[in-house]
Amino acid sequence: MPELPEVEVVRRGLARWVRGRTITGVDVLDPRSIRRHTLGTEDFIGNLEQATVMDVVRRGKFLWMPLSMSSSPEAGSGTSPETESGEALPKVALMAHLGMSGQLLMQDPEVPDEKHLKVRIRLSSVDGMPEQLRFVDQRIFGGLFVTSLVQTPDGGPGGLGEAPLPEIAEEASHIARDPLDPYFSFDTFYRKVKGRKTGLKRALLDQSVISGIGNIYADEALWRARLHYAKATDTLRRADAERLVGAVKDVMNAALAAGGTSFDSLYVNVNGDSGYFARSLNAYGRAGEPCGRCEAVGLHSIMKREQFMNRSSYTCPVCQPRPRNGRW
Repeated sequence: MPELPEVEVVRRGLARWVRGRTITGVDVLDPRSIRRHTLGTEDFIGNLEQATVMDVVRRGKFLWMPLSMSSSPEAGSGTSPETESGEALPKVALMAHLGMSGQLLMQDPEVPDEKHLKVRIRLSSVDGMPEQLRFVDQRIFGGLFVTSLVQTPDGGPGGLGEAPLPEIAEEASHIARDPLDPYFSFDTFYRKVKGRKTGLKRALLDQSVISGIGNIYADEALWRARLHYAKATDTLRRADAERLVGAVKDVMNAALAAGGTSFDSLYVNVNGDSGYFARSLNAYGRAGEPCGRCEAVGLHSIMKREQFMNRSSYTCPVCQPRPRNGRW
């Protein structure tokens, strides 16, 4: 499942290619990939055609493209003048859920259709830019749908984008800000963590506490911070929490620099290239191997794998010791 760095890689690629362009046509080749758009195929297409993509925004693992209808004959029907500058704020957005294998690819029209192509979106012509945005999904767990935009409760930007607006896709409005969001608040995070009686990794995976962190990057951040996944959150010291958030940001930024983590060909960016952060993992998937940090200082320690929430957790028994009163 793509995590925050993988989705951010896609967001950055999309922003470069689609921002400011008008959707000129839509082909839905497999209605299962727009099943979350409950009003059906015609309504889905009708909401997209002649709309202009204003931005590409992400919060956590949620990705959406605010749409403006200002260029259509019914200008004003899809927007509302609410910015301080008098510009219209979009009311709707195209939401993309990548699921396990969803890909958003930019292609030229002459490129043959991918085997698992589900939706084709044609864009206004711009010199040197591909004219089609294609949604490809082998396992059909992901999908596209049009959603409403709502005002953010704190008045800040809805998420990370090129031109942030105080709006958020309705489906993402319940989740906390992610660690790469400029409006992320450590104090808010720490207050939420301390107010829970759970294990530390469970808190990291709770999207209402902090968004965008999945199993892989939780293990990597905990390893970097030298904290065990079962440490009780209500006993977490502020200094430990600060170290953990710093580790989360470091891991995310390192993954972004590497283009994300790919274990197979199903995760690619908008150009079809896989990420290679998997080569730099220190904890995840390394059961039975020496802990690199311990080995560097002459200690012998073998990474362990333990079952966790129907998944796995990877820790070093030396530099991530089991807590006395852990919460599993």
